[in-house]
Amino acid sequence: MMPGPFELIIILVIVLLLFGGKRLKNIGGDLGGAIKGFKKSMKESEKIDDKDSVIDAKVVKEEDKV
Repeated sequence: MMPGPFELIIILVIVLLLFGGKRLKNIGGDLGGAIKGFKKSMKESEKIDDKDSVIDAKVVKEEDKV
């Protein structure tokens, strides 16, 4: 069961009191940087996988010629 808008406001106020505004800003920035880094590494991984597929295809073609 999802909390309603009133419960969400209470949760946000409690989090703000526990961590403070500056610390929440730092946590948000760190989380955003982590997500950005994860997306970048996923794109690089896809590029590497594509290159490996091309290399594997060339090896298979060369083996068929022999």
